[in-house]
Amino acid sequence: MEGKRENVDPTKLSVEQLSKLLSNAYRQRVPDEQIAADLEAGAPTNVDGTINLVVYTAWLLQEMHRGD
Repeated sequence: MEGKRENVDPTKLSVEQLSKLLSNAYRQRVPDEQIAADLEAGAPTNVDGTINLVVYTAWLLQEMHRGD
């Protein structure tokens, strides 16, 4: 019998959920601290403090190309 899967809303992720999702996608650990540092550096959050995966990804891409 398989373990119960948690339903995740990609528009309302906690830091921990985003870390787990990205770690699974990249197949390497993305620490909570890295995401927290991005939030401190200005990564956008929802009003309730959750993170929208698409908006966060767009912010990361923008930051990667800053200075090009």
